[in-house]
Amino acid sequence: MSVADYKCPNCSSTLKFNPKTQKWNCEYCNSQFGLNDLNSNDLKYQNVEQNKKIDIYSCSNCGAEIITDSNTSATFCVYCKSTAIIKNRLVNELEPNKIIPFATTREEAINAFKKMCSKRILVPKAFKDQKNIEEIKGVYIPFWLFDVNCSGSLLYKAQKEDSREDQNYKVITTKYYKVEREGTIYFNNIPVDGSVNFDDAAMNSIEPFDYTGLKDFNYGYLSGFYAEKYGLTDADVGHIAMERAKSSFIDYLDNDINGYTSKTLKEENIDNRIINVQYVLLPVWLLNIKYKEEFRTFAMNGQTGKMAGNLPIDKLKMFILAVIIFILLFVAVVLGFYSVGWCL
Repeated sequence: MSVADYKCPNCSSTLKFNPKTQKWNCEYCNSQFGLNDLNSNDLKYQNVEQNKKIDIYSCSNCGAEIITDSNTSATFCVYCKSTAIIKNRLVNELEPNKIIPFATTREEAINAFKKMCSKRILVPKAFKDQKNIEEIKGVYIPFWLFDVNCSGSLLYKAQKEDSREDQNYKVITTKYYKVEREGTIYFNNIPVDGSVNFDDAAMNSIEPFDYTGLKDFNYGYLSGFYAEKYGLTDADVGHIAMERAKSSFIDYLDNDINGYTSKTLKEENIDNRIINVQYVLLPVWLLNIKYKEEFRTFAMNGQTGKMAGNLPIDKLKMFILAVIIFILLFVAVVLGFYSVGWCL
């Protein structure tokens, strides 16, 4: 596979992807190019064998493998911030089928994190340190999208109760039913994380992604960003997609059963089959800040701008705030008594 290191045909400077315009900009001469331009003959001449410059940075501390283009410097691991990383040329890589390009900028991600911190007065100083905040990185996280065909039947034991009362008795009548439901549902794009390093809870917090934004993969989208190499294959995580499909299938048929006092699922006969799978890259702004020997992960959906992460509380600040509140209350009480005594 040949990898394009796209150059501006006007000045030969490197082109970088702009999330806002969804085009490639030359920062030197201000030229701008679309995806069709990148595939045109004017720029294709750059796509030659010697331009296979996709690098992989392997962290010797946490094992993360981060893919970059030749113009992105990886001076530390985006997960554990270790500087003991080893750069190798990426070989035998699996090219993704699709990609959702970044639609938000680094500045927007930084501002979103600052806004999150501004709402918490007890946030430790490390989380407001501009030097730490500036380390936010745009990372494409590997995902597998599964299309699953789910068909089968469910058997329920259900009952319906009716009651009537007269002057002396309350009569309850219970009728029992056997209820069956069957159907077929085709599920598209069930996402399963292919990363072993990215926090699944953080990823779940910034979902969903709009999969109508999927585009054919082009290495030009990696310009200026990182992309993690998947650690879990589709065979490793396929069962997760099938379980999600099965659960949704049961919920859908279950919701179709109405009018009974109670129901109990007694039998299920479900056939799940993976029809298609795609390897895709999803955009995430990632920030890891070390606090008390522990890394706190903050992530922003690079497509929608949704931010997630848990900010810790500085116990010293909390103690100082409690002392200040106590002193203010004490002073208020003393002044109150003094005022009452003076009035008397």
